[in-house]
Amino acid sequence: MDSNNNSAISFFERYLTVWVLLCIGVGIGLGAIMGDQIEVLSDLTYYQVNIPVAILIWLMIYPMMLQIDFSSLKEIGRSPKGVVWTVVINWLVKPFSMAFFAWLFFDQLYSAWLSPEMADQYIAGAIILGAAPCTAMVFVWSYLSDGDPNYTLVQVSVNDLIILVAFIPIVGLLLGITNIEIPYNTLIASVVTFVVIPLAGGYLTHKIMVGRKGKEWYTKKFLPKFEPVSISALLITLVLLFAYQGERILAEPFVILFIAIPLAIQTYIIFALAWYGGRWINLPYRICAPASMIGASNFFELAVAVAIALFGLKSGAALVTVVGVLIEVPIMLSLVKFANKNRYKKREYSLQD
Repeated sequence: MDSNNNSAISFFERYLTVWVLLCIGVGIGLGAIMGDQIEVLSDLTYYQVNIPVAILIWLMIYPMMLQIDFSSLKEIGRSPKGVVWTVVINWLVKPFSMAFFAWLFFDQLYSAWLSPEMADQYIAGAIILGAAPCTAMVFVWSYLSDGDPNYTLVQVSVNDLIILVAFIPIVGLLLGITNIEIPYNTLIASVVTFVVIPLAGGYLTHKIMVGRKGKEWYTKKFLPKFEPVSISALLITLVLLFAYQGERILAEPFVILFIAIPLAIQTYIIFALAWYGGRWINLPYRICAPASMIGASNFFELAVAVAIALFGLKSGAALVTVVGVLIEVPIMLSLVKFANKNRYKKREYSLQD
């Protein structure tokens, strides 16, 4: 498959990095123009969750959950190796390697430029990002790298179920190691609000609408209506975030670059581990490619939501998750190009065999 075929990516998704950069400019400009008046929005909270941002994040995450079909899980037993490898990379390697690189850069290499308090904030944001492996955007990366679509669906469905039980313990463990006080009630409330409820809503919607209209109608007519909703909500959220972060960014213009460096290094290393490890255990290309993409990319909608709920809109943790959004698309497209260029031949198995 030609890596230049971008037909799988919608207009918004294709230029997501451009839109994020525009949101940075608009947000910083709004923050400068409105000054303290923008604080009115930050005060609209309920149990430490900002209400406007919570609504926007719901609009981000719910369309993603509409794509998950848990009926695919019954197919795991036919070819479990790729799913097991995905779970190992996502949950036994990635969160801990992200915590390591965050500590190495923010606490050690950047210590001359960051206060200990700000370093802890950045480390917390990176930990939250690393503990939230990608879901919906993986379908795009899988398509562009000619991954097996049915197997990708199984991998993503398993991943979403694991998030329900593993996200809180891993984030709690790694934040505890950094000596950051963990408000578990807020963390649990965030996962329930931003994962459990939209996941249940997406499952019920999928079940009801497919039952009434059929899978082809659901996939080709219903889902496309939600594509711009998720990205638009994300962009509006970013405007708010950068409106609050604008003063710090103007005072420290290189902060985004400093944050992006360890996140980018981590992404490429995790992809390499998943890719070459998958080849070593004899995964077929069409299984190995999406498995590597899942490990490399992030469920940034969840990460942004949890960082805001735990640490606030103005926090360094929230800023790190936003930088994760900024760099994700160009990095993932470069990895898609690598996968297509280095496609290898092994016995291909599929859930359709």
